[in-house]
Amino acid sequence: MGRHSLPEEPVPHPLDPPKRPAGRSETTGSHRIVAKKAPRRRIAKWPLVALGLVVLATLGVVGWNWADSVLNNRAEAQAASCNGGRTDVRIVVTPQITKPVEAAAARWNQDLTQVHGSCVHVAVQSKPASDVLNALTGKASLDTIGGLPDGWIPESSYWVTQLSKAKPDVIGSPAMPIGSGPPADYPFVGLSGKSIDEVQQRGTQSFRAFLKEPAQLADFAAAGIRAS
Repeated sequence: MGRHSLPEEPVPHPLDPPKRPAGRSETTGSHRIVAKKAPRRRIAKWPLVALGLVVLATLGVVGWNWADSVLNNRAEAQAASCNGGRTDVRIVVTPQITKPVEAAAARWNQDLTQVHGSCVHVAVQSKPASDVLNALTGKASLDTIGGLPDGWIPESSYWVTQLSKAKPDVIGSPAMPIGSGPPADYPFVGLSGKSIDEVQQRGTQSFRAFLKEPAQLADFAAAGIRAS
């Protein structure tokens, strides 16, 4: 071999691993392509809302018809129970107690309360005690208070005492206080006269007892009148 000869390539051993081509990296990366999910389609809410309103409206109509039917049946049953006719009772009251007594009369009349087989209807009239006393004792015409009432509730027992002194025969039943609130005690006195029959007297007394029941006492309390 001469001085300028090229070096010989070494002969590869059969067990050596093959050489990798030059210029290629030993590690290669990979890129995973992840597909974007398609947007989900939303269901419109207004059809569901409309359906709900229709259902509620239907239930409301059914409920209203049912309640109306119940009230009508109850009214018919109550009306059918007044076979003995109707008796009118008029109670004259001092203005301070008008509202709770009117509320009590409304309940009484709604229940078609019967006395001696007759439905007693209570009417409430507001008049100052002095006007009522003058009419009952003859100092003024009874027409000034709408005629002879079946019962009277002044603000204090003073007026009942004056009536018993001047015209004792007008008092049909002893006075009974139905409330108190200084300086008043609101006595309820049943009256008597040719225009007042037995059913009206009994109806007046029954209504007086009705005023002492819890529902009516609650109305008196709301008006600032304590139970006596």
